[in-house]
Amino acid sequence: MTSPAQEGLAVGIDLGGTQVRAALVDGSGQVLARAAQRTDAVGGPYAVLQQIQQLVAETTQGMAYRDLRGVGVSAPGPLDAQAGVILGIPTLAGWVDVPLVAWLQQALGLPVTLENDGIAAAIGEWRFGAGRGLSDFVYVTVSTGIGGGVIADGRVLRGRGQLAGHIGHMTIAPDGAVCSCGNPGCWEAQASGTALGQIARQRAASTPGSLLAAYGETLSAREVMAAARTGDTLALELVEHEAHLLGIGIVNLLHLYSPQTVVVGGGVAQGFDLLQPGIDQHVRTRALPPFRCVPVVAAQLGQNSGLVGAASLVLAQEAHRPLAHALPA
Repeated sequence: MTSPAQEGLAVGIDLGGTQVRAALVDGSGQVLARAAQRTDAVGGPYAVLQQIQQLVAETTQGMAYRDLRGVGVSAPGPLDAQAGVILGIPTLAGWVDVPLVAWLQQALGLPVTLENDGIAAAIGEWRFGAGRGLSDFVYVTVSTGIGGGVIADGRVLRGRGQLAGHIGHMTIAPDGAVCSCGNPGCWEAQASGTALGQIARQRAASTPGSLLAAYGETLSAREVMAAARTGDTLALELVEHEAHLLGIGIVNLLHLYSPQTVVVGGGVAQGFDLLQPGIDQHVRTRALPPFRCVPVVAAQLGQNSGLVGAASLVLAQEAHRPLAHALPA
């Protein structure tokens, strides 16, 4: 019988606009340890680099680094996975042309991979979750922003420059709110967890009878989902609106990629059971007839999809070897 170390161990990192999370993952996709910190967005890339070092140490406490295959990092894009460079993260200031892989390899002395967060989560679900055994599916993550990854004909769809999968930046409302990328009406600007929190705060301020009014400026998508479960009228209206917006984007994805399944993950997907009826209704109403039978399901790995996917890239020995870049002083 093989031990987890013999199967292989890697650390998956999920760099998000709100949190940096880490997990120790074995070759079967099992999460053995987890840790998280609030993203030091003010401190910039080098501060986050130090956070990642701390999280790797925390999740591997008592282990020697030689027992690790390496570290896989899941991050928002655009990024160049082959070069190991983050080209620019709209939701994090200062993240332009950051050679994150080279910095981490120098700091940790371990092989490091970099992958778009949506693609990493898609790979996690493909290998160990809701996409297992499928040749064609789309993963959608709905959290601080909206991202995704596409598996087409049994392969990860990467596109020119490995930049495919930025589904959050398709326009669904030409006159809608301006996205962090600068364009109006992006799916991310309309239906992300951030967007849901913003509209909830606006509506709650003029609805004093709602449970949501008590949260003030701290109100987020999480509280909306919790209040909806109690039957709060405003929260239920917001969930219905969110399901409608997600349904618009998902119908677009059905028509574009013809998947066998659409898998939805991310923080907002913790309320997927509340959102699913509205999403399914929109698909039945708006999708072309051949696409209406495609199931839309929750990610089986939950919040671990990106962590497991990023780690699995290391365990599958798909590491890229970027050029060296000196750590900043």
